[in-house]
Amino acid sequence: MSVERFGLYLVITNPVTSYEQCAEAAVKAGLRYIQLRIKHAGRERILTIARNLRGITSGSDTRFIVNDDPLIAAESGADGAHLGQTDMPLPEARLKFPDLAIFGLSTHNPAQAREAAALNPDYCGVGPVFATPTKEIPDPTLGPELAGEIIRQTPFTTVAIGGIDRSNLAAVLRAGAINFAVVREVCLDPAPYDAIRRLQDIWHALQ
Repeated sequence: MSVERFGLYLVITNPVTSYEQCAEAAVKAGLRYIQLRIKHAGRERILTIARNLRGITSGSDTRFIVNDDPLIAAESGADGAHLGQTDMPLPEARLKFPDLAIFGLSTHNPAQAREAAALNPDYCGVGPVFATPTKEIPDPTLGPELAGEIIRQTPFTTVAIGGIDRSNLAAVLRAGAINFAVVREVCLDPAPYDAIRRLQDIWHALQ
């Protein structure tokens, strides 16, 4: 197992600009990952947007991940899928969708992180670090210290997630996070590229 260091992992949800503009900003900024996460939308709309984002990221260094649904990920030509604790089990997803190169897994406590190691995901999300309104039924918050402890004990790539923004990113990184995900800090900004650069500047300053 190896640990990647790339900083910002952008989850694109309900952007004030568009999904496509956020993806274009991410590619321009050289982000390693973007994830499409759409709730309460028809399958065809999600698939259409996924294919648009695949087109934008194609040929770039930005890996395109689809949240929850490995079938849409496969149909859109995405690089991979991100699975939650109640989604399709990771071993089953790998068998059913061999064309997907990357599988991420959400973890919300130390026990789930230990169990994830046996499944060997390409990365795992660790959170929520802080409270966040983007989840309808949120898991208990970890806080930066516990999240950092989980990350230090995890032998593969991790992404801290949940309520992270410019005001608290430095504290999350100092507590042990290596990479971090944001949603609102970029998606609610009318200039997503500038928002991405501000976050990456904080990350670079603390490496």
